[in-house]
Order: sequence, then C-alpha cells, then structure tokens
Amino acid sequence: MENIYNKEQTNIFKSVVLIFLGTLILTLSAKIQTPYAPVPTTMQTFAVLLLGMSLGYKLATITVIVYLIEGMLGMPVFAKGGGIIYLTGPTSGYLIGFIFASFAAGFFKKGNNYFYVFFYLLFSVSIIYIMGLLWLWNFIGVEKSFIDIFNIGAKPFLLVEFYKLLILTILSSQIFKLRKFI
Repeated sequence: MENIYNKEQTNIFKSVVLIFLGTLILTLSAKIQTPYAPVPTTMQTFAVLLLGMSLGYKLATITVIVYLIEGMLGMPVFAKGGGIIYLTGPTSGYLIGFIFASFAAGFFKKGNNYFYVFFYLLFSVSIIYIMGLLWLWNFIGVEKSFIDIFNIGAKPFLLVEFYKLLILTILSSQIFKLRKFI
C-alpha cells in the first residue's frame, strides 16, 4: 500500500514539474515575436503543439490552462505582458484556442507517416486560428467581412506557421520518443 502511495506522489511531483516547465516554454515562446499588429507572430503555436505531442492531451491541456491563469493573474507571460485584459483583447480567441489545440495535438499517439503527422498538426493549429479569427472578427466588428479579418489575423502568419509545422513534423519521431520517456 505504501509503495502505491509513493508512486502516486512521484507521479504528482513529476506532473507539477512538467507543468511548470511547460508554462516556462510557453512564456519564452511568447517573447519570441515579430512586431505585427494587432496580433503578433510568436512561437507560441509551435510550443502549444510541441507540448501536446510530448506531454499528451491531459498534461498539455492542464499546462496551457495554468499558463493562461498565470497570465490572467498579471504575470508577464504573454507576448506583451500579463493581466486579465489579454483575455478580453484582440488575441483572446487565439489564447483560448491554445487549450483546444494542445488537447487535439495531445491525442496524436505516434506516426511514421510524415504526411499524416503534418495534416494532424495542421488540424490542431487550425483550431487556434479559427477561434482567434472568430474572436478578432467580433472584437474589431462584424461589419467587416471575414476576408478582411482573415487578412489581418491569419494571412500574414501562414508562411511562418507552415515552417513551424514542417519543423514539428520532421522532429515528430524524436518528440514521440520523449513522450514515452515522460
């Protein structure tokens, strides 16, 4: 009985450490950015998918939620700081989309077929963009066309996203090995 208790404590401790490291990765990825407005290009989508692939859907989703809570509490974890304003501003939809994208990417078990991995990651990152664009459309005003919103909130970032997905696809076999270790 004591052995089971010790194993559970070890698993909880390991999960807490992984969540802390995951939020640190997300924070650092937010600080790597380009000066586009109103939505900066960061490495966050890369980090969200990486966490999903390496930690699995449960731990990755919890990590993203903890990250968002840290930001809401005012910790400067987001691209330009922290505070509740970030979850009511133009990037809110993207941030909330991180939760669902990490969940989706975490369901992915393994794959030797790089095309399958790429399209699965494309599906996962699409969740972020769909939620982000819908929020941005509502934030800027629905009197604008969705094409106008797409041109502001997605089009400038598509090439960069393609390269991020390509890198994750190429590294996927190593990421899945890391997941087995975790």
